[in-house]
Amino acid sequence: MSASRRGVLITGASRGIGRAAALGFAARGDRVAVHFGRDRTSAEATLALLPGTGHAIVQADLADPDAARALVDDAVGAVGDLDVLVNNAAAAPSEGNVHRPDDGVFEEWAAAWQLMVQVNLLGAAHASWAFAQHLIAREAPGAIVNVGSRGAFRGEADHPAYGATKAALHAMGQSLAIALAPHGISVTSVAPGFVSTDRQQRKLSGASGAALRGESPFDRVGTPDDVAAAIVHLASPEARWSSGAILDVNGASYLRT
Repeated sequence: MSASRRGVLITGASRGIGRAAALGFAARGDRVAVHFGRDRTSAEATLALLPGTGHAIVQADLADPDAARALVDDAVGAVGDLDVLVNNAAAAPSEGNVHRPDDGVFEEWAAAWQLMVQVNLLGAAHASWAFAQHLIAREAPGAIVNVGSRGAFRGEADHPAYGATKAALHAMGQSLAIALAPHGISVTSVAPGFVSTDRQQRKLSGASGAALRGESPFDRVGTPDDVAAAIVHLASPEARWSSGAILDVNGASYLRT
């Protein structure tokens, strides 16, 4: 992996952690392919913020296996050869997709599981396969960084499919790390805690805000930049020996043993 001007594909880069990661890679001189699923306007806003040249936006519905696979070719066509893949896109938990096993209706339960498995796990798996094939054909090293979640370890009572798919994403990353190491490809994951993205501002400004900040001994929640810094580091050649690792990025709000 070249130390400069790498090609980086970030899924779900329209806003939040994905946008912060795009800014982080672009700041070090990399060429960034900003992926979006539906929100082209926000993707274009991300693109406009990136320093440097050679960046582009690419679209794909990651719930579609063929689209997830083709995304890598589209990104190569847009920014050139790729060296880094960040699997960040996810069907995130929200008030609209709560699916507790002790409440609600089966159709809502099944729909939440279907969507989160398709996007959070299978979309990342198919993009990773295509990216690995791209690197192997070039005989080039590279890095995959998966954006998982603290919820994979502590559980998600209101969104069990989210917690389960993030746990599976971590496990997939470790399997890929073993399989792809002979090709010089590292695979790591980050497990963020609560992050102050745009969609979380109502929670932070409401009655639950103090409790959310109090989960961490730093008395704050994470920022997209906190997570992006970890992603950029794990994607670097210097972090290759960390392949297979799952890095907690949660301000000591949840400690694994």
